[in-house]
Amino acid sequence: MNDHVTVVGAGLAGSEAAWQLASRGLRVVLVEMKPMCFSPAHQSDGFAELVCSNSLKADYLSNASGLLKAEMRRFDSLILRAADASKLPAGGALAVDRNAFSAYITDTLCAHPLVEVVRERLDEIPAEPAIIATGPLTHERLSDSIKALPGFSQMHFFDAEAPIVTLDSLDMSKIFAASRYGKGDDDYLNCPMTETEYNAFYDALVSAQTAEVHDFDKDMVFEGCIAVEILAQRGRQTLAYGPMKPVGLTDPRTGKMPYAVVQLRRDNLSGSLYNLVGFQTRLKFGEQKRVFGMIPGLEHAEFARYGVMHKNTYLNSPDVLGVNYQVKGRPFLRFAGQMTGVEGYIESAASGLVAALGLRARLNGMPEPDFGDRTLLGALMRHTLTPVRDFQPMNANFGLLPPLDKKIRNKKERYELVSQRALDEIDRLKKQYSL
Repeated sequence: MNDHVTVVGAGLAGSEAAWQLASRGLRVVLVEMKPMCFSPAHQSDGFAELVCSNSLKADYLSNASGLLKAEMRRFDSLILRAADASKLPAGGALAVDRNAFSAYITDTLCAHPLVEVVRERLDEIPAEPAIIATGPLTHERLSDSIKALPGFSQMHFFDAEAPIVTLDSLDMSKIFAASRYGKGDDDYLNCPMTETEYNAFYDALVSAQTAEVHDFDKDMVFEGCIAVEILAQRGRQTLAYGPMKPVGLTDPRTGKMPYAVVQLRRDNLSGSLYNLVGFQTRLKFGEQKRVFGMIPGLEHAEFARYGVMHKNTYLNSPDVLGVNYQVKGRPFLRFAGQMTGVEGYIESAASGLVAALGLRARLNGMPEPDFGDRTLLGALMRHTLTPVRDFQPMNANFGLLPPLDKKIRNKKERYELVSQRALDEIDRLKKQYSL
């Protein structure tokens, strides 16, 4: 075997894996194909490029995403170091300036004395030990090599990105700043709609022309990233109870809750760019400008980036992966990131952390850490290992964790106790496995 660990892919999972290994004294060769080659979703040369939302979701312990972040912070996560350093106002969520976030991770890894960065595209699985974290848009040549592994097959689902608009192109006389339920400061821009405006927007949206996506199958769209026009087709009120729900917001012009609201979230530190929250789409670009221009305040919006949809691939992990994302029968070869069947930025980084800590223990001749089912780090991994009829990507959620021994009716209190139990378990594991 090599005297170093090869990590293929410098996305969130690969960057986290490289950091966890190098910060614990292992030499790492981090292979990244950009800028030699770009996937359909990537644009910059930087590591851990956020290609969809700039939100890493909630950051409090009564939310599963907040718990996962807290668990990772116990291991000095590089992804969360970068997120905290590039944080933007976003109420109870952790949103980041995507360029500053990527730059922090890129600079940190490139400067680490135990990390060698190689900018090239790998078409074959590297010599072990290795972690493959090339993401759901893995280049077809490497993808073919992965599929050639015994027992491997790949599935796919479709992902969509929301458009981004410039602040100075918005009509602020129709928009108010506020966070839902007053959480945080006035971190979101809110575009309120009357019932008449909502119905006109809905009719335009469901009849708009969509861009053709190769091999597109609406039944293969992952629920967490479903395009807004597909969601709307489920019924006229679906958006009003989903991404356009007005609850927790009061329009200062009327003193009342609007019929529906489109929220805009800051996308960079300077506040010059905002993304449309929950508006992932595959509408044609011209249709996006026309239909989204019907949103109050966005009539003359300039689009810094239009929304797009692309096909993602992931492994049939229950058949081919074992504990800590190792390939069955090949413990020195591991996968990490969305291709394992975890879904989301932080979830992807978490899989890289777990894969790295497991591989590090194996290389040192030590027992691999067992993250169990009481931590989200462990529960997410177990999801990828559990055989089911229709294996689908999974976000962090409290449903993955076992219930408390006693019933707590208050949901916030119950989830906070579940989170504290998980963090106590993380602290115990760190001592047991010298992590």
